[in-house]
Amino acid sequence: MSKRPYALQDLTWVEFAERRAGQPVIVLPLGSQEEQGPHAPMGDFVVAERIALAAAERAGAICAPVLPFGYAEFFRGIPGGIQLRADTFVRVLEDMIGAFLDHGLNRVVIVNGHTTNASLIAQVAHKIRRERGIMVPNLNLWRLMPDTLWAELHGVDAQAARGHGADPLTSVTMHLTPDLIRHDLMARPDRRAAFGLATSGQFASVDYKGAPVELPLDVTDVAANGIGSGDPARASAPIGAAMTEWLARYVADFLDYFRACDPADWNAAPVPAA
Repeated sequence: MSKRPYALQDLTWVEFAERRAGQPVIVLPLGSQEEQGPHAPMGDFVVAERIALAAAERAGAICAPVLPFGYAEFFRGIPGGIQLRADTFVRVLEDMIGAFLDHGLNRVVIVNGHTTNASLIAQVAHKIRRERGIMVPNLNLWRLMPDTLWAELHGVDAQAARGHGADPLTSVTMHLTPDLIRHDLMARPDRRAAFGLATSGQFASVDYKGAPVELPLDVTDVAANGIGSGDPARASAPIGAAMTEWLARYVADFLDYFRACDPADWNAAPVPAA
């Protein structure tokens, strides 16, 4: 395998030290080891890392190895998942970011492939700003795509394809790791109510008079097959290719933009390239 200059894991420390002089943007991809419905592999961190690597290559950034475990209490009931406790996740992420800040690399961008990490990422980012005066942006990968793109790819029924255990991850996985998909195990959502109320598209809340009420529910309580919402049969590899391309391009564009920013001065617009 040839050396990838945009992948930190491929570089010697001497090679990275040479790149460090140019103050590259550092990309931290995050993911999860969790169920994605009966048809898809649990290691969704694989596709998040591939998108982050593709973006880093385009932008001349350096992508750190992915953190493959995330925070999601409601997935603990399904075997094979590995969920970090909240304090563990916070400490690990803070250490990951600190490893670069300690060496003067202060342009660090998180590419988060597991939405439930978001509140803890924010906690870490605020702490780093208070203690070091540095802003660390977080791109919540699966929330980046606009409704117009969903409509373009899925048509008027885009919402019917969208949800945990369906798209975007099923289509992206079909494109990036097609041999890992079990088409024979695809199914529709199989939801159960709690207290007689409909459970939400994810797993830890119910709908009461049009508003969400959070409850400490597990996926096994409310979704027997692990599908939150959406029909994975609507997914396809071509849709996944389009999503992957859009996401890699968007992330790369932001990395280019942030390279011209001063992470210690959020009031200032970036300095245009000469």
